[in-house]
Amino acid sequence: MRRLRLVTFNIAHGRGLTPIQGFTSARKLRLNLRKISALLGRLAPDVVALQEVDECSRWSGNFDHLDYLRVHGGFMHSVFGINNRRKGLFNLSYGNALLSRHEITHAETVVFGRSSVGEKGFLFTELDVSGLCVPVVNLHLHFGSRAQRLRQIDRLLAWLLDQHRLRARGWAVGPIICGDFNTPSTGDDATASLLSHLADYGDYVLHPLNGPTFPSPLPRRALDFVFLPMGCRLVSCEVVSVVLSDHRPVVVEFEIN
Repeated sequence: MRRLRLVTFNIAHGRGLTPIQGFTSARKLRLNLRKISALLGRLAPDVVALQEVDECSRWSGNFDHLDYLRVHGGFMHSVFGINNRRKGLFNLSYGNALLSRHEITHAETVVFGRSSVGEKGFLFTELDVSGLCVPVVNLHLHFGSRAQRLRQIDRLLAWLLDQHRLRARGWAVGPIICGDFNTPSTGDDATASLLSHLADYGDYVLHPLNGPTFPSPLPRRALDFVFLPMGCRLVSCEVVSVVLSDHRPVVVEFEIN
């Protein structure tokens, strides 16, 4: 039996609570990222799934935020899943990312569209957890359109089906899926749709069951989730009360049978 502690956190390009991107100095960005690193140090996760992480973007200081967090957080492994790239004077490069204390043996990025700004997608990784192959999906869905979110979920499910046919014999459990879903768990939207369709892979449980994550100062909406597959036994789940981004992070600890 292996125990894992996972955090999912939309870090909003490191800008903290500043409402407009590009109005935060590089010094303040680094300070915000150091605070996030300190938080991760207190939470002591094995794996961190990040959304809205910048690789090298003018509006966020033109430095690699993931590497900054990796170094200051003391993580051995990291991988980017870039969803947005734009060259030129107003260069952009950002998306999802993963920090891990376990080796990342495989990684793929799927981008849902072709926009150079605001595009969403998911990062698929396989981790070597003491000899077990553990698949993790870090997902970020469209913020404004239910129709687009549902199409994005369909794209994810089709992609996972292909991966399941190719790779599932090596997986210790089904894919652990986490991230910023931009929709609550109730109602006819992407989160509920994904939970329903994941029944094809066995029983999945959604966490947190009741914990708003957005906006972080006074959260009213639950947008950030972790889907745990059959074979993962929940030990604990917490929405962390911090205001280092417009989202609050979610931390889950579980055992893999």
